[in-house]
Amino acid sequence: MRPRSFLRSRDPRMRWKLFRRRLSVSAPRVIVTRHLPWPLRWAVIALVFGFSAAIGLWAFEFGKDIAGLERDAKEELLRLRVEVQQLREDRDKSQAVANTAESLLKAERVAQERLVQQLKQLETEHLALKGDLGFFERMFPPSASEKLAVRALQAEARAPGQLRYQMLVMQNGKALSEFSGRYELTLEGTVDGRPWSLPMPGGGKPLQLKQYARVEGLLEYPEEAVVKSLQVRVMDQSGSVRATQTVKL
Repeated sequence: MRPRSFLRSRDPRMRWKLFRRRLSVSAPRVIVTRHLPWPLRWAVIALVFGFSAAIGLWAFEFGKDIAGLERDAKEELLRLRVEVQQLREDRDKSQAVANTAESLLKAERVAQERLVQQLKQLETEHLALKGDLGFFERMFPPSASEKLAVRALQAEARAPGQLRYQMLVMQNGKALSEFSGRYELTLEGTVDGRPWSLPMPGGGKPLQLKQYARVEGLLEYPEEAVVKSLQVRVMDQSGSVRATQTVKL
């Protein structure tokens, strides 16, 4: 503001001096600057950094091509892919073998369980056949004078008040006719020290045979009774006794 006041001075000489001073070398320097917005400045900076990064990446790739690193890396990658594929195939084969082995193991266990069950069944059948063999071994054929006979009469107490019995009834001869009748059982023993007997309830059970018949069943009696013997009688339809047998207990 002060120079302008001097320029407006009425003294011509003073005005001339001031004008010459502004045109001379000693005049004050004036710097002209342009004001750029901050977003534009950041955009320019980012462009410069991006350009520099692109140049650096290009130089890196170009250096790898010159040194042969990219070719080696591709070959290594291909080799690793082949190894991974081979490992996957080996894993699948091992898994298949493991699944097959597990299936075989399960089948073997099932077969073993079946064999154990069959073995138990065979043991049961063996015991039954052994009992039948003992039953028939104790059996004797009837004499020629006996047309009908009871053989191998057996009795066994299974539980208090229960008696299991079995016997074989046979006919002797060649031209045999069918026998039709019934059989009766009688238990004998003591109750409280006194004699006791118990005939079969119902008057006997029907019996039919041509050559032989195996008979078995279960008798019930008072638990306080002491059974000492079992007697069986085989009768025809007229009530005549055709055969008898007694077993001691």
